[in-house]
Amino acid sequence: MVGLRGVPCHFKEVTTASGPRLLTAVRLGAMRDTGGHAAPARILVVDDEPSIRLLCRVNLELEGHEVFEADSLATARAALETGDIDVVLLDVHLHGERSDELVIECHARRPPVPVVVVTGSADVTQDRITAADAILPKPFELDALLETVRSLAHVHAPG
Repeated sequence: MVGLRGVPCHFKEVTTASGPRLLTAVRLGAMRDTGGHAAPARILVVDDEPSIRLLCRVNLELEGHEVFEADSLATARAALETGDIDVVLLDVHLHGERSDELVIECHARRPPVPVVVVTGSADVTQDRITAADAILPKPFELDALLETVRSLAHVHAPG
């Protein structure tokens, strides 16, 4: 299958024990040359808006990252349990739920998983939100998304 911009990719579905489905798209062929930098990261995009997940997934895949999607906190938690996630992109409001608790859960993991909180609200001063490793306001520039993920994946890469 060929993805957007002619990038060859293969979509695979993963079913967890609790039932939520996780979709990931894996690029086929040679990955982008990292110039000796850290290998591409495994990114979990958590947002209840399919268009935001698609936007993030496509652009992160074009950077060579492996991307998983979750549309709820339950699916995000299942994804964190089933795979080595390097960075989480987390929408603050999911189906009416505040997702602040997931920031704490990600930081409590060993090794800790850095979290980028994505928000369209001005309510980013709450302690749990500011505990995130980065805050990306909606609407965001794609370059800001890519640079934030690149920075967190590099800083938190295993030695």
